[in-house]
Amino acid sequence: MPRKGRLSMLLLALSSLGSAAPINAQETGAARDAIEQDLPDEFYCGERKLGQWFYCTRPKPPESAANAAPAPETSAAQRVAAITRQLDELKARAILEPTEANVIAYVRFQREQLDRASTFSDTWQRALWQNPDLDYTLQRPVSTVGKRLWLDNRKADRDAVLTSLGQRYGLFYFYAQSCGACEVFAPILRSVTDSHRMSVMAVSMDGGPSRDFPNYVVDSGQRSRMGVPGNETPALVLFDTQTKRTIPVGYGVLSADEIMDRIFMLTNTKVGSDY
Repeated sequence: MPRKGRLSMLLLALSSLGSAAPINAQETGAARDAIEQDLPDEFYCGERKLGQWFYCTRPKPPESAANAAPAPETSAAQRVAAITRQLDELKARAILEPTEANVIAYVRFQREQLDRASTFSDTWQRALWQNPDLDYTLQRPVSTVGKRLWLDNRKADRDAVLTSLGQRYGLFYFYAQSCGACEVFAPILRSVTDSHRMSVMAVSMDGGPSRDFPNYVVDSGQRSRMGVPGNETPALVLFDTQTKRTIPVGYGVLSADEIMDRIFMLTNTKVGSDY
């Protein structure tokens, strides 16, 4: 080849190399920018579709300890349980290893809990004094004077109710002539019903008479039809003439006050209101 032709080819090769260098540099710079910006590389992840074999984005650094989720706060119930366990542990250690240090540790910790309990009790009492809606002693007094006044008022209300109760309610008295407890209970029941003008139907379970209730009847299935359980005597049952409902009052020997209190509660108080 002539010398002039070889020189032309060299110049052409050099010019082609010079023009290719900026393209490679541009591609390299784009790839670097994509990595720094945490973006996918279009060449490897787009055109060549090598994302399944190579990381197309820079892996994110793990979260620092400051960004970690905070530990759950211990509840009050868990704290109390922990105190109880610690107290039991100190006590057991003092018993099994009765050294002076172990005994002192147990006594000191126990004293701390006693002081805490005393503070709670004092705060409780002050809160009741300042919030009358929380003070149960206003509903059921515990002092001698207050309790006597409450009982007197309750007895007056009870007697007034029982006096008019006979217009709606009647009593069924199930007894047996062979029942020794019935002989004791019958005159008590008679005194209550006479003083409050309540009617009583005495039912003999064995056919024997009753000295205090001569107008008795012999049981011919009345007890089972009324749904009175068992065969215990004496048994006292209240009958509501309006609703036709039977209300057992009690079994065995009851005092006059017990009879009147039970009838009053069963007919004039709601469950949970008199406790």
